[in-house]
Amino acid sequence: MQDAAAPLTMSLEDAMRTQRAIRRLKPDPVDDALVLRLIELALKAPTGSNAQAWEFIVVKDREVKAALGRMNRGALRLYMMMQRRAATRRGDAAMLRLLDAVQWQADHFEEIPVVVVACLRGIIPLWPPMATMSLYASIYPSVQNLLLAARASGLGAALITLPLWSRFLAQRALGLPWNIAPCAVVPLGWPLGRYGPTTRRSVGEVVSLDRYGNRAFRVPA
Repeated sequence: MQDAAAPLTMSLEDAMRTQRAIRRLKPDPVDDALVLRLIELALKAPTGSNAQAWEFIVVKDREVKAALGRMNRGALRLYMMMQRRAATRRGDAAMLRLLDAVQWQADHFEEIPVVVVACLRGIIPLWPPMATMSLYASIYPSVQNLLLAARASGLGAALITLPLWSRFLAQRALGLPWNIAPCAVVPLGWPLGRYGPTTRRSVGEVVSLDRYGNRAFRVPA
């Protein structure tokens, strides 16, 4: 297990190439100093106007985790029903395995040693869309820093949002004032599984040059 004081020596490229959502986590405790170090690295991310209007709630209390877990399971039911039906119809074994991991996380939410909730200070408006995008752009880079730092330290982590389907209920569970908006939930713990290279679509399949659809960088089959 990672010593909280030891430097994170994994290269940035290795962390990026092997980062994946790790949902099955051991109940073993995670040192507070290591969690705080990961959040310190999260705070190095850029933020709009350098406002640094972020707040992080480190949840270890079982009752608070249970409240978040209930909200997560409630939002998950309909999603899982639709996704499983579609994956079964397609014979998509990889998606079914992913859904099994999502369900495992939901069923064991209270046993996760640490849940970090990333929040923004201020009211997040629904309109105009640009204002909403700008505000979220000030929190998600820090969440990605947190995920990469977790990977480099050997911790398992995943970004989820279903526990926040009701901002009001999430704020109440976390004791947040009305002007602190929860934006992302990151369960943290020592992984039951393992990290490894991820499989992604090739660059040429997703990059267009100048106009959408001009796949100028696609390598011929």
